[in-house]
Amino acid sequence: MQSKLQMGRLLFFLAITSFLLIGTASIKAQKNTDDKIKKVLYFNPEVEPDIEEIKEPTNNAFFSAVSDNTSNMKKNKMLRAEVQIPYDSIDKQTIIDYCSNNATDFAIVPKVKYFKVGLGKYVFSNQVVISMKLFDAAGNLLTETDYDTYRKNMRLLGSTENSIKIGTNGAIKGILKKLKKIRPTAEAGF
Repeated sequence: MQSKLQMGRLLFFLAITSFLLIGTASIKAQKNTDDKIKKVLYFNPEVEPDIEEIKEPTNNAFFSAVSDNTSNMKKNKMLRAEVQIPYDSIDKQTIIDYCSNNATDFAIVPKVKYFKVGLGKYVFSNQVVISMKLFDAAGNLLTETDYDTYRKNMRLLGSTENSIKIGTNGAIKGILKKLKKIRPTAEAGF
């Protein structure tokens, strides 16, 4: 009688332990799919006005800000496409092709617009508007945002490079905020 009772308790203990282990394993399996590192492809920003001399410094400042921002996000990996896509006429198939060829989950098409001040043809302010469109790998537009460094920070002084970095950080935060509203289950990353 005593051995049957001990055997019953042992079986009950083993059954409960098995259920707990299976439950824990399934939760870990679900968590691993959510914790997958997302790859985000950034294209070169369209620069307005279209002046060749300002494109390279703009790209350098933009990607410096993107890489700084991405290094803070543990679940995202940045890839850079050395291609500029027109911001207002984005071809869905182009996004699909670039995402599949680079094995990325998302693509961001940016635009940097400089403010023109004065009467001169090439006189620029250090203020910029950074605009971004976020696409999924299927080429669907998920969200878009823009960040105006003058209206948001009231910056009158400072370098253009810092304005681009501030605007890029603000635009990325705006994309993440809008993405959370679209996908409430998504965490802070893409």
